Amino acid sequence: MSKISQVDALSPAPVRPWAGSYAAGARTGRHRHERSQLVFAAAGVVTVETARGSWTVPPQRAVWVPGDLDHELVMHGRVELRSLYFLPVLPGVPAEPAVLSVTPLARELILRLMELPVDAAGTTLPDRTWTRLIAALLDELKGLDVAALHLPLPSDRRARRVAEALLAAPDDGRRLEDWARFAGAAPRTLLRAFKRETGLGFAAWRQQARFLAALPRLAAGDPVTAVALDLGYDSPSAFVAAFRRAFGTTPGRYFAAGLPG
Repeated sequence: MSKISQVDALSPAPVRPWAGSYAAGARTGRHRHERSQLVFAAAGVVTVETARGSWTVPPQRAVWVPGDLDHELVMHGRVELRSLYFLPVLPGVPAEPAVLSVTPLARELILRLMELPVDAAGTTLPDRTWTRLIAALLDELKGLDVAALHLPLPSDRRARRVAEALLAAPDDGRRLEDWARFAGAAPRTLLRAFKRETGLGFAAWRQQARFLAALPRLAAGDPVTAVALDLGYDSPSAFVAAFRRAFGTTPGRYFAAGLPG
């Protein structure tokens, strides 16, 4: 069962900043809040989990979490979390959770807004400087690209069983026919269930699951060779080629481009 976050009661201000440090493996527990939340990790990698799927935040990314959505944050490595809570719901931003590509300008605005002055009662003190910064960030958010870092979960019982098994062991290389027997379904039925409920074919869904399992390890500095082989790729070059097709660059360059916290 989720709990209602206390952040909504902390301040009537339209934007509420929050910063915190978390150890590797920390979890927030399932919760929800009235405000929409922008989750940004100044250091480390965060996954936002919901009943519908998960969204992973590597460097230069943030997750937009709409208000009143049950979710949990999972920390990979030591995480320096920087969140902004917005009230009310804002026009022009995603109606569903989304991983957004964060530009250098958006990053600096997020970090600057962490310095919002707060009075003793916990109410953010408005002034024209902060109003301008908030407006600039909202304009920037509306123009950010949505990154393909979402792993939707099927609700079909048979497909869900396969999905959960692959999340537990993303290196499992069994063929679709083998997984169909595992799930008690015909291969075509299983394939249709994945496509209908996640928008991805089975092979594409499995590859996305592997990528999202790889990101925390790559961000922590694990060697590409070890990550590739542990996730079931035949060779590091096969993993790098697949990563390049998905993200437009190699794993090394992807994380080298990340901005330190």
